[in-house]
Amino acid sequence: MKRPPRGPGCRPRSQCGSQRPLSRANPSPRTETRFDELKRYVGFSPADAHALRSFADVVAPHFTRIAGEFYERVRHHEEAHAVFTGEAQIARLQRSLVQWMHRLFTGTYDEAYYVSTAQIGRVHVKVGLPQRYMFTAMAQIRSALLRVLEAHPRNDQDDSIHPSAAADALSRLLDLDLAIMLETYHDDFVARLQHAERLERETLGASLARAEHRYVNAVELAHVIIVGLDAAGGVRLWNREAERVTGFARDEVLGRDLVACLRLDDPGAPALRNLLADLMHSAAEPGATRPLETTIVTRASHTRLLAWQFTHAPADADEVCVFAVGSDITDERAAQARTSQQEKLAAIGTLAAGLAHEIRNPLNGAQLHLTYLSRALKRQRADPELQNAVAVVGDEITRLGALVTEFLAFARPRPLSLRPFELRPLLERVAHFIAPQAATHNVTVALDLPIAPLGLNADAAKLEQVLLNLGQNAIEAVAGANASGTVTLRARRQPRTVTIEVEDDGPGVPPDSPIFDAFFSTKAQGTGLGLSISHRIITDHGGSLDLESRPGCTIFRMLLPIDGPSHAPAKPTETA
Repeated sequence: MKRPPRGPGCRPRSQCGSQRPLSRANPSPRTETRFDELKRYVGFSPADAHALRSFADVVAPHFTRIAGEFYERVRHHEEAHAVFTGEAQIARLQRSLVQWMHRLFTGTYDEAYYVSTAQIGRVHVKVGLPQRYMFTAMAQIRSALLRVLEAHPRNDQDDSIHPSAAADALSRLLDLDLAIMLETYHDDFVARLQHAERLERETLGASLARAEHRYVNAVELAHVIIVGLDAAGGVRLWNREAERVTGFARDEVLGRDLVACLRLDDPGAPALRNLLADLMHSAAEPGATRPLETTIVTRASHTRLLAWQFTHAPADADEVCVFAVGSDITDERAAQARTSQQEKLAAIGTLAAGLAHEIRNPLNGAQLHLTYLSRALKRQRADPELQNAVAVVGDEITRLGALVTEFLAFARPRPLSLRPFELRPLLERVAHFIAPQAATHNVTVALDLPIAPLGLNADAAKLEQVLLNLGQNAIEAVAGANASGTVTLRARRQPRTVTIEVEDDGPGVPPDSPIFDAFFSTKAQGTGLGLSISHRIITDHGGSLDLESRPGCTIFRMLLPIDGPSHAPAKPTETA
């Protein structure tokens, strides 16, 4: 009597009491892979693969649009957007999303497909994307692709395949992909748990419970970074504020070297190592404190400035022997720099207003008398050289008058007129205005704008003034290099802010140039007030204006709050 075949749940024969080996004429059934089991579970069949492949040409033209809309949506959410390191990474991920959608409709779903899908999940784990966004992201992609299939009529080339069949197949395949990607989160979570358990067994032992109790009660809710280090410089304490500032969870850093966790580079890393060595291995008194400022790189590759106090604590060999208390002073230092710049501009503005008031009246009188003299010389048909000299004096008086007008605009700026408006038409208008000047210098003006509308609550006229000034400066910088080049106007949205950039491929700005200081200019005929006025306008909006420059690439970057300044800008000081 022939034995019935074993099901997937049966034990091997050697475990069921039979010791007789299998003959070569009757080999064991092929082992079912995890991917095969998943396909069998959701009912994904060769007919589904054929249906998806049949509609590949129908949906492919929509992939780039769907990917663009997907990442535009991500920009509206702080926690999802925070995992990105910058626009270059977003562009790479957008291309990867298009490739993934192409792969959905290849019709080939083998073990290589499974490995590739799992790799996508591991990338999401590595960049720190919260697991809940996997469900919402897959739902958004699913909805967009299904709308494309539903809008397409029945396939005339193959009447056996209807768009609804392809839609059902797509839903099953996306469920498979989601299951594979989510499993990588499970694997990462298990690995992290095993790492924590191993540390607990090896280093903390019975004292871990007491240390955790003290940790929760004493430092977990503190609004400063608190880190505890052992004698080898390994992390033994890592509070919630340290997680928030660095982006690294506690179980990811326990037992690791502090310098590696903070991702310090020269000169920060050697300075920190020397300080720790001094505290740990010298005759430091208990309670001895050493201050240090370091620039760290967070998990999302953002740089932050931290002020530390490292304190030596007496302890056994495997206990905490150095406590580090740190504060994130990045925003504070930036605010101090902005305040200092504004105070400097205000002082110069007061002086400029007084000078303008004293100079304008004599200039007007001189202009009137010079006009009278010029007319008299013409009537008397005086020497042309004499008339030309009078004309030169008149031109210089006119230039001084224009400079006085800029003084007054700098000293007594008008208050902002905040209104909601669309940024795209403003940038297009600025590009149109500067295009003739660019054409005369063989410079190309390019626009790099988002797909979705980008609204902003700001003074559109003043922002246009800033953009025109920066655009004209960029054109002159490229033209000054005696070569053709490109000036690019760019805009990007973040969850609560908008970034506007004016980029050129000119020679760059010399390092440490005080370009935002009043009366500093690299132009022979420049007044040095254009960038100072632009800086004031942006700071009045509650934003920032920064420069990033190297030979071949100079970027003026404006960061503006979408909803306008959180407080009304200070009114200009009235001067006599």
